Amino acid sequence: MNPLPTVILPGYLAGALEYEPLRQTLEGLGFPTRVVPLRVRSWLPTLGGRPITPILKVLHTTLQQTLQEFGTDRVNLVAHSAGGWIARIYLGSVPYGGQVWQGRDRVATLISLGSPHTSRERWTKRNLDFVNNHYPGAFWPQVNYVCVAGKVIQGQRWGLGSLRESYLTWLAYNSYQLTAGKGELWGDGIIPIEAAHLQGATNLTLPDCYHSGRGGRRWYGTPEVVEEWAQYLL
Repeated sequence: MNPLPTVILPGYLAGALEYEPLRQTLEGLGFPTRVVPLRVRSWLPTLGGRPITPILKVLHTTLQQTLQEFGTDRVNLVAHSAGGWIARIYLGSVPYGGQVWQGRDRVATLISLGSPHTSRERWTKRNLDFVNNHYPGAFWPQVNYVCVAGKVIQGQRWGLGSLRESYLTWLAYNSYQLTAGKGELWGDGIIPIEAAHLQGATNLTLPDCYHSGRGGRRWYGTPEVVEEWAQYLL
């Protein structure tokens, strides 16, 4: 039995090109994969906490095209960072942006990679409150939820070590606090573990895994890391 096609949803303010190496890695593992064709400018209408309807529309079109291309009725969805909670809106049955998306009928497995499923940051809180009030945890029983978190940096208000290490732990502290309300947590440098996991999901914590691969760092899209979570696409 051939695996279902996979669609990658980029993270906030990220374009599709950034995820081309991840697409190639998944293809090499035998998973036919497409990337939602976003550009950085695609996100501009969503700034300031405005609805992410423009992203949902492109996601929906990409899923429909992928279903038609492969002659299947469902796909797997891999969503990085904010893409994880955006995907949860897409699965839902409550109108958002004037439309009922009901993506749960088209998605078999949702894998979120370093996604902030909670937030105290005022620009994202409204959207995330919508998600968590209407669809808490691994809400839809017909969807297989897999939430992947990285464990590489513990946040510290006053960083220790070299200047670079101090900056990274300070940055993590402030990001974790915005996301989870506590700074001295472990996470991927941007998202703490407890915010990246969902109750009722298959929750994975991967060591030495950063939020993004910028600067050549080991992240969710590094080939050996992909192999650890891609098994859940079967």
